[in-house]
Amino acid sequence: MDVDALLAARVRDLRRDRDLTLEQLAALSGVSRSMISLIERQETSATAAVLNKLADALGISLPALFAGDARAADPDPVARRADQPVWTDPASGYVRRQLSPASVDSPVDLVEVTFPAGETVVFDNPVRRVGVQQQVWVIKGAMDITHEGRSWTLHVGDCMAMTLGDRITFHNPGSRPARYMLALVRGTGTTRRST
Repeated sequence: MDVDALLAARVRDLRRDRDLTLEQLAALSGVSRSMISLIERQETSATAAVLNKLADALGISLPALFAGDARAADPDPVARRADQPVWTDPASGYVRRQLSPASVDSPVDLVEVTFPAGETVVFDNPVRRVGVQQQVWVIKGAMDITHEGRSWTLHVGDCMAMTLGDRITFHNPGSRPARYMLALVRGTGTTRRST
């Protein structure tokens, strides 16, 4: 499966379904019009941080962007490993596998992440249009997570629950790749961090 082609089509189709111009999506997401155009034409690979902003501006979670269209006439409740979309973030090299079946419209998404040693990814959304509850369960290595101004180090077997906020940082402090599972539950409505 060509995940870059899937992402390009998803961003373009979702933008058009919502009657948004490139300029409007740029204003909603904080991603430049030219970058969105390059992504839609599959002329660049967006980073995880950029895809997160686009997904939120389009009113869906990041895993839903990878899942594709869930309006299949005959949904298949099984996502075979060979068919699960796998994507590598060009900035950090982290590898994301979408585990949940794409053709089933479910509020729950499961994602497996392999995170390179020493790398960091920052998800920055001052205004979230999609409320998402997330749990991170570490399977291998350790991860430093900073959320709402507090930091935690998670080791093998540790699980952390959070509501996605305006800024979340993932960092692998180790000398080897870490692996963790994400479970996300989508909600609705805009959430703003109180000041």
